[in-house]
Amino acid sequence: MSDLQEYKCPCCGGAIEFNSDIQKMKCPFCETEFEMDALKSYDEALKSEGTDDFTWETSAGSEWNAGETDGMKHYQCKSCGGEIIGDANMAATECPYCGNPITIMNQFAGGLKPDYVIPFKLNKEAAVEKFRKHLKGKKLLPRTFTAGNHLESIKGIYVPYWLFDTDVDANIRYKATKKSKWEDSKYRYERTDYFSVVRTGKVGFDKVPVDGSTKMDDALMESLEPYKFKEAVPFQTAYLAGYMADKYDVDAETSVSRANERVKVATERAFKETVEGYDSVDTENSAIQLKNGVAKYALYPVWILNTVWNDQKFVFAMNGQTGKFVGNLPCDKGLMWKNFFMTTGITFVIAFGVMTLFGLLK
Repeated sequence: MSDLQEYKCPCCGGAIEFNSDIQKMKCPFCETEFEMDALKSYDEALKSEGTDDFTWETSAGSEWNAGETDGMKHYQCKSCGGEIIGDANMAATECPYCGNPITIMNQFAGGLKPDYVIPFKLNKEAAVEKFRKHLKGKKLLPRTFTAGNHLESIKGIYVPYWLFDTDVDANIRYKATKKSKWEDSKYRYERTDYFSVVRTGKVGFDKVPVDGSTKMDDALMESLEPYKFKEAVPFQTAYLAGYMADKYDVDAETSVSRANERVKVATERAFKETVEGYDSVDTENSAIQLKNGVAKYALYPVWILNTVWNDQKFVFAMNGQTGKFVGNLPCDKGLMWKNFFMTTGITFVIAFGVMTLFGLLK
């Protein structure tokens, strides 16, 4: 009998007990009843569930060969500490992160050689045109922003990414519910049926990107996705000519946690989409096992645009391969409240008219 008292209710989590009147297990909290065989099978299934196992091979990149770094210079911003790499022909200029001057430090040394690079397909003029289109149609954008701001700098920069490939074996259990309502001449009834739904299967992930630079806002960089990796080529220093390359300051091992999060969320979402016909579906247990998890090092093309308005700096970014453009804009609070009151005023007028039509107001 002591073993039975250790059962937890699958519906509410409370301790359940044997009810001699109905000869079933019953939860005293939510009053759900369970057949003994069904509960035993459920308990055995819980005991056999595994846990997440995220193991990666993170030896991405390679050592630079003799002569490959000749002519490459190391630049550092004295304001934000940002470090970038450029060719010998690049003059000291503005930092792509904060807009302050950067200085040439010395010949580039250290770090890993990227495995791949996606070359720039779009030029500076395309980035400026995308910026202008980004401003159009924004009703709450301050009028003076378009007329009064100016682009402080536009820089093409190769952003370091760690790319994660893996196969996934997943076993995920969901708690699902179906609700029903009915009534008779005396009462209204509501019933909730609970189901334990299990999904088991395999899924593969190819080139899951994780930004390897702390200077680049992760949300901003992820908003630029996806990139077309099929256009990537083996890295050569010649692709850096005329552009900057961010020097990674987050290694592959440190980036694993973000890769794990992205793989886990994507796997659970994909499996959950197969659970249909229920009113609610919640993940109760997720066991994700990685196989053949490896990381590679790549440089992805990004245009960074810095603009100043009312002494505030705004940073925009464009995917240098696809042209996808992202960045936050200021909001004119006066226009926002005006739009709010106009909308609510129209709603009130419509509601007043309907009430009058049906004789609710006299």
